[in-house]
Amino acid sequence: MDIEQKQEEIIQHFVTKASNSNASASSLATVITDATSHPSLFAFSEILSVPNLQGTEHSVYLDLLRMFAHGTWSEYMRIASDLPPLTPDQSRKLKQLTVLTLAEANKILPYDVLMQVLDVINVRELEDFLINECMYVGIVRGKLDQLRRCFQVQFAAGRDLRPGQLASMIHTLSSWLSTSDNLLITIQDKIKWADTTNELDKKHKKEAEERMEEAKKTLSLKADIDFRGHEEMYPEPGGVMDYDEDRIRPKRRRHPLG
Repeated sequence: MDIEQKQEEIIQHFVTKASNSNASASSLATVITDATSHPSLFAFSEILSVPNLQGTEHSVYLDLLRMFAHGTWSEYMRIASDLPPLTPDQSRKLKQLTVLTLAEANKILPYDVLMQVLDVINVRELEDFLINECMYVGIVRGKLDQLRRCFQVQFAAGRDLRPGQLASMIHTLSSWLSTSDNLLITIQDKIKWADTTNELDKKHKKEAEERMEEAKKTLSLKADIDFRGHEEMYPEPGGVMDYDEDRIRPKRRRHPLG
């Protein structure tokens, strides 16, 4: 089962659980803690939108859920005193989500940056986290480049959209669609130009071949005429020799007595 299908089933489970819970602090904390601790759940916007969770007096838990939907480990640490403390599973989850946020914007993640934002003290610990908690789980794919001390991202699962990010995404997609349409028109024009050029080339080639054939016929006819004229001038090769011999042969004088 791929990660997207697994996410859908888990999300639906927690949406149902949140919808059926009452507005007490304990029930709300249980739903959010379970959801943010689940090893295979990385999207929380559907749970956030459950009506039962809106307008309660226990906003601190909703703030924590929003942090998992849109925030990072560094952002949590800056306001940790205002939010419920995290369990080890929640801490690991928020660090995984932090890697996703970085991987969405950059294809090369330097080790120094990752160690800083994840509060990791050495490269070995960082690489173990990337392999076991990110790549093995399936939320990212990439290559660990120990020589250049960076993680080369090849794939990253998407996170929940931040408030206002949808409009920006629509604008980006609209611009991409417009560019694609213009590119398609340009390609079609190039194809038409190529077809027209090809037809002209075929026409010119045919005309050249026809002119060549005409030239061959003309040369052949001229050669035939020249040859026939030569035959008429010298119908018998032997006659030419007799004529020449008669001219150069000395005439014998007749003997007076003869």
